[in-house]
Amino acid sequence: MTRMKRIATLGGIATMLVAMTMGLAFAADETEKGQKIVDDMTQVFSNLNADPDMGWFRSNLRRAQGVLIMRQYRAGFIVGVSGGRGVMLARDTNTGKWSYPAFYGQGTGSFGFQIGADTSEIALLIMTEKGRDALLTTDVKLGGDISVAAGPVGAGAKAATADVLSFARSKGIYGGVALEGLVIGPQHKMNKSYYNADVSPLDILVKHGVTNQGADKLVAAVSEVASAKK
Repeated sequence: MTRMKRIATLGGIATMLVAMTMGLAFAADETEKGQKIVDDMTQVFSNLNADPDMGWFRSNLRRAQGVLIMRQYRAGFIVGVSGGRGVMLARDTNTGKWSYPAFYGQGTGSFGFQIGADTSEIALLIMTEKGRDALLTTDVKLGGDISVAAGPVGAGAKAATADVLSFARSKGIYGGVALEGLVIGPQHKMNKSYYNADVSPLDILVKHGVTNQGADKLVAAVSEVASAKK
């Protein structure tokens, strides 16, 4: 092998090693981002669960097909959503066991009665199989592809009939929020990175095919509220 060929070969190997190192660093960074989202959503769920006005939410979580927990960032007044991320967990209707979380993102939509809040902590109870299945594959528009209604708040409140019921806390404003027009979709790259496998929301939420110890606390919290005696 000539000197030039050796240099070219070494250069190719070096380039490959750099690419591999950068790829591993990117994967680690994505996994870290995923864990932060899971930790944040664990806190959001805890906040909603502790709210005295969320009695219907706590009592009916066990009836839901799934729950999608989000922190939504808002720009503007009355309307306008800048987006956010969250996670969804689904319940096995045969065993009652809850899945590990799948990552979801949200796009532009509009609020119901919100006033001047910068962020909202939101939980969407997925009440029907249609609502759950719609969220498994592609982006879904609430109020378009599936129906959405504000979740009931307070003692004796009754729920509207809808695929999805929404509950929110926004800067001290407590109550259900009708998120008409909000677009929600799976975050495939984040799911793949967090579980270190090429998995779909179906694999995570329905088949319960993966686990990650970093989400144990969230799964346990949801399971505890859903199984609590009412």
